[in-house]
Amino acid sequence: MSTSFHSARPIWPSGRLTEMNRFAGFRAILPAFGSRPITLRVAASSVYRVYVNGAFVGHGPARGPHGRFRVDEWTLDDHVGTGDALLAIEAVGYNVNSYYLLDQPAFVLAEVYARDEVLASTAGEGVRFEACLPDDHVQRVERYSVARTFSEAFRLRPESILWRTDPAAAPEAVVCDVGEVPPLLPRRVPHPDFCLLAPVRALMSGRMERGAMPEEPYRDWTLTGLGPDLKGHPEDTFEAAPSLDWQAIRTISTEPIDAPLALPLDLSACAFQLFDFGVNQTGFIGLRLRCAEPTRFYALFDEILTDGDVDPRRLRCLNILDIQLEPGTHEVETFEPYTLRYLKLAVLSGACSVEAVTLRTVANPEAERASFASGDPDLDRLFEAGRETLRQNAVDLLMDCPSRERAGWPCDSFFTARAAYLLTGNPSVEHAFLENYLLAPRLDGVPEGMLPMNYPADHPNGDFLGARDAQFIPNWPLWLVLQLEEYLWRSGDRALVESFEPRIRDLFAWFEPYLNEDGLLEDLDGWVFLEWSKANEFVAGVNYPTNMLWTAALDAAGRLYDVPEWQEQARRVRAVVGEQSFDGTFFVDQALREAGVLRPTSHRTELCQYYAFTFGIATPETHG
Repeated sequence: MSTSFHSARPIWPSGRLTEMNRFAGFRAILPAFGSRPITLRVAASSVYRVYVNGAFVGHGPARGPHGRFRVDEWTLDDHVGTGDALLAIEAVGYNVNSYYLLDQPAFVLAEVYARDEVLASTAGEGVRFEACLPDDHVQRVERYSVARTFSEAFRLRPESILWRTDPAAAPEAVVCDVGEVPPLLPRRVPHPDFCLLAPVRALMSGRMERGAMPEEPYRDWTLTGLGPDLKGHPEDTFEAAPSLDWQAIRTISTEPIDAPLALPLDLSACAFQLFDFGVNQTGFIGLRLRCAEPTRFYALFDEILTDGDVDPRRLRCLNILDIQLEPGTHEVETFEPYTLRYLKLAVLSGACSVEAVTLRTVANPEAERASFASGDPDLDRLFEAGRETLRQNAVDLLMDCPSRERAGWPCDSFFTARAAYLLTGNPSVEHAFLENYLLAPRLDGVPEGMLPMNYPADHPNGDFLGARDAQFIPNWPLWLVLQLEEYLWRSGDRALVESFEPRIRDLFAWFEPYLNEDGLLEDLDGWVFLEWSKANEFVAGVNYPTNMLWTAALDAAGRLYDVPEWQEQARRVRAVVGEQSFDGTFFVDQALREAGVLRPTSHRTELCQYYAFTFGIATPETHG
């Protein structure tokens, strides 16, 4: 796929390039054109969504490293018909730091062409895209979580979406700044599966009432921790604050239903109904709502039920959509993907009819390629759960979760890459993940030579996940080295692996000052992290699992880049670790200095035993 544009240049409403949570619309009337195919090429910061004549076409972009932007191509043939067509691009510039999207100035760069003829573009040839400022999204809202950007709240009028559905509509045009085309990268990964799902059943209905707000309402760190290290709108400027408002709502009665979905559903003031999608899904929540009076509406969701109901703050995310409706019929679909099985629709004031409930999935379509049939229904079900997990976590890069973070972490990626290859038959998403790391610049808070603990991500001073005020995990790049070797086996892509060699040499040079007299890593800086278990309490001093991982990374890099010295270093360290950490029965996790002498502790964890056997310190023959 080409990443070049004939004449388009990036645009964004003037004076708003770095405005937080600013939505913008870009529309062009495409003239009837007989030649096919008709293709839209687009890049953007932060996120965009495409419509033709009001119908959803696609959502993007795939994420890239700082200062480089991946280009998507969408074929419009099935959407434009034979007459003029309204092409609309809805976009948002978040301009906040996160582990999900980079804090970079907003732009949209788009071009529509048929063969070599440009039909429309941003600040280029053909019909010029005009910009407007839609008013359906509320701008000053809470963050969704510390790791993602903003939550979503809506203020809807029947005419709110006409700018993208009606060619005759004339939204107020705004002047745009025009920039230079930035460095571009191919998408590399397939477009997501955007299939529409509906709830499989209704579970419960009930009634609510508004009580008194708690004397000290719970405020998450997305409210209390804002500052230069965690950007966001201050609480005293909010136009909507559902995380606080919901704390005054009480459920006063419930009635089980457990019946197929039945629409339309009429909800009066203080009424709610709870729906089940059958399994966890990740995607855009869609609703069609009709009301005859002003109405305040909430959609609340979660992956599990807590005491039989949805707890929208269980994962320290804001799983609440705050929707205010003027009289009329409204189509609303979230701009961001969320993960849920259960969806609770509630009317706080007014009344409305729910005419449609959908979830537009965001998942890797290639995960359906693999087949599995064991004859054991439970085992087959387990496989399908694994496939579903992979589909939602391997869209544009390898993620740790599709919900609260949507972040790309090494170590997680080592294992997810194996599953992705087995289920999809190709390493395309892994390639994009590794390419982002290869092209990552030096980041503030991450020392020279060290690689980011997740990426693409911003790593401000003071880790905003609350982990020991560190901005890097020294263990995670070692897992990335192991992944590179397996990637080469899966892909045969020697070029990408060779490109990493300078970064791996710099990484190993970072570790050298921490080698003690025995050649072991001791007192590493950063957040020395193994896993969320007791093992992570024993990482000070000489942490033997970390040194075991270190030997495996030295060995892998030695094989990849033909450096026998690294392999010899791995052999020596492996011998020392085996001698020091084995207490005659198990391997201990840690050694600490007493009066300058390194002495192993008595801490023995399950993880340490796994590391010893995984990384060649022990074998069933030597340590049966």
